[in-house]
Amino acid sequence: MQNNFVLIVEDEREIAELVELHLKRAGIHSTIARSGRAALDLIKKSVPDAVVLDLMLPDVDGLEVCRRIRQTHDQRVLPIIMVTAKGDESDIVAGIELGADDYITKPFSPRVLVARVQNALRRTGQAVAIDSDRMSMFDGQLVIDAGRHIVLLDSKPVDLTLTEYGILQFLAKRPGFVRTRDQIIAAVHGRDIVLSSRTVDVHITALRRKLGAVGDLIETVRGVGYRLSESREALAE
Repeated sequence: MQNNFVLIVEDEREIAELVELHLKRAGIHSTIARSGRAALDLIKKSVPDAVVLDLMLPDVDGLEVCRRIRQTHDQRVLPIIMVTAKGDESDIVAGIELGADDYITKPFSPRVLVARVQNALRRTGQAVAIDSDRMSMFDGQLVIDAGRHIVLLDSKPVDLTLTEYGILQFLAKRPGFVRTRDQIIAAVHGRDIVLSSRTVDVHITALRRKLGAVGDLIETVRGVGYRLSESREALAE
């Protein structure tokens, strides 16, 4: 990770320098921006490999910074990890809706934050094999073939409904990234369809059951939504 460059957007000097120190110890180079405007100016000059973004900033707030980054760098899949006050669930959901990939709440453990950053950096080079409309994951154990509209688990077809298939495909496109229930509904049914979040939960439960051990890798992110983990630990149990 010696060549990775992380932008820390944090106006509290002590917190910013603490994060910088722990990233350095992990072999990750970082730069600090103490305001949202400074962060956007830095990104224009040199796009980082990941952004640790505090939401409470003195000028341009974190949500607006996130929105502007995604307007320009969405295709690059620039990882954004939000830092927010504990319990600010509405801000977390808003940030994820704007394109943030992960979040951590204050007060946080620097070691946990570094682990989140390392995971985000790893995901940018994540080996999810994509051959035209075909995605192969977990060493080929799970295959999503969009061309034939089928899912294979250990080379055997899985009987999924159209909604279950759509949810799995949406989560698999960016493993490890948090998706809100509203994002899942919009991706599967379109933005004009109004469904309750409970409907998504029911489909996720059914999808987990049909996928067996792989289904355990569909993680619930309390108060936000779901993500497909990139970890293989559950598959080895």
